[in-house]
Amino acid sequence: MSTNGQIPFVLDGREVLARPGETILQSARRHGVAIPYLCYQDGMRADGNCRACVVEIQGERVLAPSCCRQPAAGMVVCAANGRARKAQRMVLELLLADMPPQPYREDSELHYWVRTLEMGTPRFAPARTEIGPNAAPDLSHPAMAVRLDACIQCTRCVRACREVQVNDVIGFAGRGAHSRVVFDLEDPMGESSCVGCGECVQSCPTGALLAASPGRRLAVSGAEAGARVVPTLCPYCGVGCQLSYHVRDNRIIEATGRWGPSNHGRLCVKGRYGSDYVHHPHRLLTPLVRHEGAAKDARALVDPAHPEQAFREATWEEALELAAAGLRRILERDGGQALAGFGSAKGSNEEAYLFQKLVRAGFGSNNVDHCTRLCHASSVAALLEGIGSGAVSNPVADVAYADVMMVVGSNTTENHPVAATFMKNAVERGARLILLDPRRHEMARFATHFLQFRPATDVAVLNAMLHTIIAEGLVNERFVAERTEGFEELRRRVVAYSPEAMEPVCGIPAATLREVARLYATSPASMIFWGMGISQHVHGTDNARCLIALALVTGQIGRRGTGLHPLRGQNNVQGASDVGLIPMVYPDYQPVSRPEVREFFETLWGRPLDPNPGLTVVEIMNAARAGRIRGMYIMGENPAMSDPDVDHAREALAALEWLVVQDIFLTETASFADVVLPASAFPEKTGTFTNTDRRVQLGRQALEPPGQARHDLWIIQEMARCLGLDWRYDGPADVWNEIRRAAPSLAGITWQRLEREHGVTYPCRAEGDPGDEVIFTERFPTPSGRGKLVPVDLTPGAEPPDEEYPYVLITGRLLEHWHTGAITRRAAVLDAIEPAAMASLHGQELARLGVEAGGALRLETRRGRITAIARRDDGIPRGAVFIPFCYVEAAANLLTNPALDPMGKIPEFKYCGVRIDAVRRARHSLARRQIGSRGAAP
Repeated sequence: MSTNGQIPFVLDGREVLARPGETILQSARRHGVAIPYLCYQDGMRADGNCRACVVEIQGERVLAPSCCRQPAAGMVVCAANGRARKAQRMVLELLLADMPPQPYREDSELHYWVRTLEMGTPRFAPARTEIGPNAAPDLSHPAMAVRLDACIQCTRCVRACREVQVNDVIGFAGRGAHSRVVFDLEDPMGESSCVGCGECVQSCPTGALLAASPGRRLAVSGAEAGARVVPTLCPYCGVGCQLSYHVRDNRIIEATGRWGPSNHGRLCVKGRYGSDYVHHPHRLLTPLVRHEGAAKDARALVDPAHPEQAFREATWEEALELAAAGLRRILERDGGQALAGFGSAKGSNEEAYLFQKLVRAGFGSNNVDHCTRLCHASSVAALLEGIGSGAVSNPVADVAYADVMMVVGSNTTENHPVAATFMKNAVERGARLILLDPRRHEMARFATHFLQFRPATDVAVLNAMLHTIIAEGLVNERFVAERTEGFEELRRRVVAYSPEAMEPVCGIPAATLREVARLYATSPASMIFWGMGISQHVHGTDNARCLIALALVTGQIGRRGTGLHPLRGQNNVQGASDVGLIPMVYPDYQPVSRPEVREFFETLWGRPLDPNPGLTVVEIMNAARAGRIRGMYIMGENPAMSDPDVDHAREALAALEWLVVQDIFLTETASFADVVLPASAFPEKTGTFTNTDRRVQLGRQALEPPGQARHDLWIIQEMARCLGLDWRYDGPADVWNEIRRAAPSLAGITWQRLEREHGVTYPCRAEGDPGDEVIFTERFPTPSGRGKLVPVDLTPGAEPPDEEYPYVLITGRLLEHWHTGAITRRAAVLDAIEPAAMASLHGQELARLGVEAGGALRLETRRGRITAIARRDDGIPRGAVFIPFCYVEAAANLLTNPALDPMGKIPEFKYCGVRIDAVRRARHSLARRQIGSRGAAP
């Protein structure tokens, strides 16, 4: 008989209660009973193959693996009696006999259980096979070492790769005594399709798979003696993975995944192996002041290894006073509209809040922005217009409840790799994936429908789906009647966009367009995700309007497994926007133009505020080039690499009368600074960060800043004091308490709760509220409570290909590198995997150009030219080329078009005409080694 749903059974002579669904092993661990196990791992399917966890169950003839058996009421289990212990010891002894003399990691689970059961030296000789003590090490991967002499064939690595991350790289070959772990078709790990997520390393119980040191020597685990473990977050994309840094002697020696609602312990290659940038020799260690007479040349960047070329070292007192004096001079002479600030989506909420407050209260203008303008500004504009909120409706993990997932314009496995694992898990349980993208990428392997449409024809595809849903009576009429407005105008406008009419525009067969429209509309729960392939167009807002309309006319929003989710780019782009680091709104998206809102913030901040929306990122650069913006304060942003038409952006920065840059490296932008202030890297600070799920999470300081580098919060406050703002915040918790007053959606999230729970989802308006993972369940936060349907028409890309520039240029990120490469290219493993700038084209296009993979290409647009290494990728459509924007030596944004979406003010990074020519020179030796590492043909 159960007790409150729990199962009573006897374990080693005492009655205990098992929770529903719990195995004997799990229940024993919870009750403090030690049963050895090796093939079992929390969060992973139990396999029961190692037999180390066998127990005796009364009345049964054979011993049972406790990791696979669930207790039944009245069951009597013996885990430590003579029979069970003898079997457990025998398994451990046989495995130990085949181990190398010294374990490869001090926290080897096999050796832990040997010690726990007080076992001695094995009585047996080791097996002499190619997979035993004689196995040769595989050190071919920059991040991981393979030593199969320590492999016990527990299959944890296989399950981690195939079932958790769903990468299908690790398997078994051979039979019987010759069975062994292999990568792909028994390739060296470094030459396989491994993406370096390290899930196998984290799962390996013996060190057969282990993190390799930069010098390719084997390294023991960070859990070794003397290491301090700090629970914190990954500093890269918007997924917001929780991890732990293992720290010794003020250095990060390992990063391991930690369970959190956004990652379930999973990490990608960046989160696991991308933290050593904080120890790079290019770190800024002291304030810098520009030499008198050192010219700012838009065509000549300062070498970050030799800042003395343009700068001298200074004390903090001198640097802060000089920095503020230059800004004050412009403020007093030309007014606040001549100043602007760029904050960072990689800093904390507290830093972003204080930075925008400094610009508004100290400069007296709203000329403050950050990289959301270059990522999802059009998505936010459409969402605010359509449903009254720029936030996602459902978390990524809601794919567990979805029957259909539609992913549009997102290379999810590269840009949000851990989020992609949940989507792949959903496909494996039976959900269907509709993928829409001009590029065929890894997610296409899991798609039931892949629509590879022509670049910049998103509206044609989405309007054809809307036409089908309306024409075929698939509209959720009750939802439309009760919760939307504007349907009749939408119905009228999409009449002209039948799938048959759109097929020649987008290149997708009409029958396919109809099929995916029906599938999305009729499933019990459909969820839409999109990336910058949707937003970075002059019609980006229109693209997002169509996606919003799809959700609204079908009622696929406001429930588990449904909704709208623009996947956020950087780790705190959501939070930075939430706390007001954008020019037209205060914290919580309260318009600066609304008098009652402005009066509230004038009272809160004690300063008069500008009633007019400020300039956006690209507008600020244009104004600087024209001489209307004379001074800037830039914290953690790199517009000299991230802005479109980089030559123009660098000319604008060089034209500034005064520029203050706060950063951890001498970035391309810092080359143009008058004063450079050395700041703190992510692991060196404590603060809150808001991920793509609207989850506010606590990042904790793991390291002390090097040299004279200072915490960003301290620097901002010192700058504020020099500008006449008497701020006295005791630390990030103090700033967070003010944010709670400024942003009603965050008011219920206390610092103490974050310390206790690590993360809380907003809106959370009162203390004690659980926070809402799914929003818009009953109404939208619009004046009417209804969602607004906004019909759109076809708008062509601003600069289509022509005879002179015949290819379409598509830009984006790589799995291994982040944004402008300022930090990931200083991470040894990440740069070793992808060290060289490349341009990816379809194999037939390379043949037409007469270039082999590994050869050199010159790419030129109306704005600039670069040279890159050719890479074959048959997922790129004919007539297009893809280049990443993380390589300063081949900066993609020298080529991109600065034409703006009229509403979102976002540049068209994803589309412009480009000319490509072969460069007749010797193949790049490093490129030869790298060709094919991302699945390209040789």
